[in-house]
Amino acid sequence: MRIGILSDTHDNLRNVQAAADILRREGIATLLHCGDVCGPAVIEALQGFDLYVALGNVDRMPALGLAVEALHGVGRLARWHSLVLDGSAVALLHGDEEPLLHHLIRSGEFAYVIHGHTHRRDDRRMGTTRVINPGALGGTRHEPRSFCILDLKTGEARFVELQEGGRRG
Repeated sequence: MRIGILSDTHDNLRNVQAAADILRREGIATLLHCGDVCGPAVIEALQGFDLYVALGNVDRMPALGLAVEALHGVGRLARWHSLVLDGSAVALLHGDEEPLLHHLIRSGEFAYVIHGHTHRRDDRRMGTTRVINPGALGGTRHEPRSFCILDLKTGEARFVELQEGGRRG
């Protein structure tokens, strides 16, 4: 099973749509969003995916929760998710609550801890847990815009970088 991982979209609809188009072409059905979505337009652009969203520190619009529930179901927006995908235990969170992030990593309960917040790509192992940050698709920081495709069967993580304007890098 391959999944898509997005984070820190910050209402950048052009990059979200570009990433969604790539993910659809690659046959990805499940999408994890690590938070800082901002508004409901991003959620609308991700219709058709089996979507889970972690609540980010700038996700304050009540309309965001309503859109997630209406388009993807109850319980799909949470501070953090504990999921089992293709037999792998996955924790999904934004990452701004560092004590929670470190607890989930150290707990040994998860094969993967997936988070955002820093806008920097990361793929490392801490003990038995693999920690992945897909980077950011939006925001004002200078890091390249990226997302990740993770193959849960092989463990291959591929980061896809977008150029300015949503083109694939």
